[in-house]
Amino acid sequence: MQDAFRTALLLSMPQMQDPNFSRTVVLLCDYGPEGAFGLVLNRPTDVPATAMVRLDPPIVGGNDMPLWIGGPVEPQRGWILLNEEPASAEFKQIRDGLYLSTSQGLLRDVLQAHPAPRARVLAGYAGWGPGQLDDELAQSAWLMASVDLDIVFDTAPGDMWESAILRLGADPASLTTSHGVH
Repeated sequence: MQDAFRTALLLSMPQMQDPNFSRTVVLLCDYGPEGAFGLVLNRPTDVPATAMVRLDPPIVGGNDMPLWIGGPVEPQRGWILLNEEPASAEFKQIRDGLYLSTSQGLLRDVLQAHPAPRARVLAGYAGWGPGQLDDELAQSAWLMASVDLDIVFDTAPGDMWESAILRLGADPASLTTSHGVH
């Protein structure tokens, strides 16, 4: 798979024991021989990102966009996932309509915008070492799905996992909780 990497959504299977990934939808942003990088999309916090982000000078009068937990690795590291290509910041295009940046200037713009843009501010990420994600996929720990922008930005976090599985044509209630092919 690594040679033909295409961004995808990883949908955790019911047997996923790690509480960081139970019923998660992960945007797989990079996947190669050195490992994989993704962002959990359906773990919002109850705290506005403006209250958690430390910028100098501080943001005053920002929007109420929540901070999202992007994964358990480096929780102090921030990411901005946007629906529109940033005009004046460094970014990585994940696919059409999906851009990732760590720019502090862009972060300030996103958090001060009224109304809040179609974007996510995330803390941390999901990471896999060489071969680790391949092993988890072989153990049926994840389903892979196409990246639909409405799932990423418009679906309620509590509905995202089930909605993405339903789009695959599967019934979330009938997914097996054991390993192997069924």
